Amino acid sequence: MKKILYLAVAALMLWGCSEDRDHILKVYNWADYIDEDLIDEFEVWYEEQTGEPVEIIYQTFDINETMLSKIELGHEDYDVVCPSDYIIERMLKNDLLLPLERDFGNTPDYLDNVAPYIRGMFDEIDGHGKNANDYSVAYMWGTVGLIYNPKYVDEAETASWDVLRNPAYKGKVLMKDAFRDIYTSLLIALNREALDSGEKDMRSLAFDTSEESIKLVEDYLNSFKESVAGWEADFGKEQMTKELAWMNLSWSGDAQWAIDEAAEIGMDLRYNIPEEGSAIWFDGWVIPKYAKNVKAARYFINFMCMPENAIRNMDMTGYVSAIGGDEILESMSDPESYEPLDASYFFGPQADSVCVNPTMYPDHSTIERCGMMHDTDTEALLKMWSRVKGDSASVWTYTLICLVLGGLVAAVVIKYVRKARRKKRYARKRRRK
Repeated sequence: MKKILYLAVAALMLWGCSEDRDHILKVYNWADYIDEDLIDEFEVWYEEQTGEPVEIIYQTFDINETMLSKIELGHEDYDVVCPSDYIIERMLKNDLLLPLERDFGNTPDYLDNVAPYIRGMFDEIDGHGKNANDYSVAYMWGTVGLIYNPKYVDEAETASWDVLRNPAYKGKVLMKDAFRDIYTSLLIALNREALDSGEKDMRSLAFDTSEESIKLVEDYLNSFKESVAGWEADFGKEQMTKELAWMNLSWSGDAQWAIDEAAEIGMDLRYNIPEEGSAIWFDGWVIPKYAKNVKAARYFINFMCMPENAIRNMDMTGYVSAIGGDEILESMSDPESYEPLDASYFFGPQADSVCVNPTMYPDHSTIERCGMMHDTDTEALLKMWSRVKGDSASVWTYTLICLVLGGLVAAVVIKYVRKARRKKRYARKRRRK
């Protein structure tokens, strides 16, 4: 496994050695969001393709805004970063991205492997006069929904967001501390009638941060906030596997991780997107304005779009690659585990009845009820979020905080055990194929 090189090491490598920067690629990505073996393999592949050596300095972040601040204010010279959709919008608005030239010499161009559906959604990113597809390449995508334990929560109830308002689940609900994701999801759900009647359209609604809409979502959140045990950034999925929570409003990638981990210990966890609709999210590779090794950055993005690498990244992270095509569909099909669904929106018309994981590839009818987030009125949404969370601390919240603090030491061990399990699952899956 690639040893992650931190800033101190990077500084030593670059000290007085500026010409070596042409052979160093600085990648800034989300934590646990790649098969790290691919980092070493890219270095070998790049030299084979170009005849030039390269060494990757790989660093991770946990919050979009942390990454953005380093680039926008600190002018950090990262060559490749992986922001979310709304941050891509903001970076385009602030002229922080370089256009992606598709110049790979004699190396095949794999960027067209990105599913047309995903490219279409990137067309909807507000690029402030620029098309996001010219500046970014989708990496992973997913939905916002409910992870739940069917031992305690009736599956039929999760067909509606109103399940969160059931007093029987007081103190057993976790919420992803992601105001934009939750606001967009609930705004769509609360406008379902207007959307179905044609009074409103999904694309316009996704940009709506009017006072009326913010109040609508805020009132709905307040209607069940006493049931919320905690607002979590990352610990929710583990709390679900320990039965400390019964429901978690979260991302599909976290859901898949939790489902896999629960299965290892004989527990059943599930994921559902309520019928009123929800949000879709995307992360994509971009080359920031202050990048120093643009050529290697282009090749790195191209390398990540190879189907075999996309499959490995999915197997290791639980998240869903933006790469489509027959090779991905064949790898993800599992008639023994899943009922047929319509994934034609992603894989093409031949995939209108395929046996793929519905957590990773929801049915076409579900996707049609979902919309994407945008970089809209952050200040107003943050104020709303702060008001909702401000009075919601309860004994359950403090209990969870204590549990999380008490588990910090164990977390280091768990992280490596988790990766080992994923590697074993990946090896078993490849053997079955």
